Amino acid sequence: MTFRSYTVALTLLLGAGNTLAQTAVQVEVFKSPYCGCCGQWVEHLRGNGFEVQTHKVAELPADIQKLHIPENLESCHTAKIGGYVIIGHVPAADIRRLLKEEPKAVGLSVPGMPAGSPGMEGAKPVHYETLLVQADGTTQVFARH
Repeated sequence: MTFRSYTVALTLLLGAGNTLAQTAVQVEVFKSPYCGCCGQWVEHLRGNGFEVQTHKVAELPADIQKLHIPENLESCHTAKIGGYVIIGHVPAADIRRLLKEEPKAVGLSVPGMPAGSPGMEGAKPVHYETLLVQADGTTQVFARH
């Protein structure tokens, strides 16, 4: 193989890698039409390479309601991505980790609206946890922030 052949092959491989890296993961977000922090969380996801479709709703879709998420895990918005449910102000890095590791779970939750979480940035951030939610409603800490 000549130097030119190697160069062409390398260019093709790098080009394919860039295309794969640029493929946005699609997220479907369900949020109140009146909530500003939900919009800021959506912008956080977009800024981290996710392709986001938003739905302004009064109630969650039936397929999410069927999961019977405990009230203590709820927040102001919910999303669906890659077969998982994302509840609240979950950081994009945690979502990417979830999609990479593919644990057997319903999804992730950042309960409430902790100051300093994506979409809730402010002068006085607090420590918070992202929880991995199991089908029976139990949780375990997935990440600490």
